[in-house]
Amino acid sequence: MSQEIYAAEPEATRRSASEAESSRASRGWWDRNADEYQSDHGAFLGDDRFIWGPEGLDEAEAGLLGPAGSLKGLDVLEIGAGAAQCSRWLAARGARPVALDLSHRQLQHALRIGGGDVPAVRLVEADAGALPFRDGSFDLACSAYGAVPFVADPVRVFREVHRVLRPGGRWVFSVTHPIRWVFPDEPGPEGLSVAASYFDRTPYVEQDERGEAVYVEHHRTLGDRVRDVVAGGFRLADLVEPEWPAWNDQEWGGWSPLRGNLIPGTAVFVCMRD
Repeated sequence: MSQEIYAAEPEATRRSASEAESSRASRGWWDRNADEYQSDHGAFLGDDRFIWGPEGLDEAEAGLLGPAGSLKGLDVLEIGAGAAQCSRWLAARGARPVALDLSHRQLQHALRIGGGDVPAVRLVEADAGALPFRDGSFDLACSAYGAVPFVADPVRVFREVHRVLRPGGRWVFSVTHPIRWVFPDEPGPEGLSVAASYFDRTPYVEQDERGEAVYVEHHRTLGDRVRDVVAGGFRLADLVEPEWPAWNDQEWGGWSPLRGNLIPGTAVFVCMRD
């Protein structure tokens, strides 16, 4: 698409968005905004840390993937990997990670950051709804705010993850906590008043002057997420709602210490493939 399309500020609206439109919008948005995203958040994410969300929950302390010592030798798929910071952390603990992302530009940042003493991470550009791997290729799958919030059909993604996992495998993913959808996406006091129905599943869409989506995010209630996990073939083992830590004074979009001390901002689902 030409640059002229994005000269005007995109219009924010709530409307339906198909699977194809959502995928196309996500690829374009992340390709255009990867540089700014890594510049703004790269220091917080680190080059080889595993952070589950804006609260700063660190996998090194949370152990949601299992004990760090148990990761050695495991085949791990990271979905929506961005610049592969999480995969790099896994590789440093002896795992064999594959970092998958829809955005070519995000994976270019993974190449830029990679190297040094951290073992190499395999990078794959692909859609989470059509994973290019054989059945039973991985012991573990994970995603820190990757893919799941942006897809129209999360069950399709979950079934694909289920397919490529070996029996006994674990699938852990984080998303925006569903309760956040009732509040404006503002970090200050103006973001503390209910502004929408929790039960309105209409996607949030930013569209250009031609009405084409340039950003799409899909809302699911907490119950929806649980049902999606089960429909994808998984057993829900845990649901983690990270509390805002005292050390974290940053604002990240609508996430902030003010809001984080009052309402949850992230939900982490720990799922098992029996």
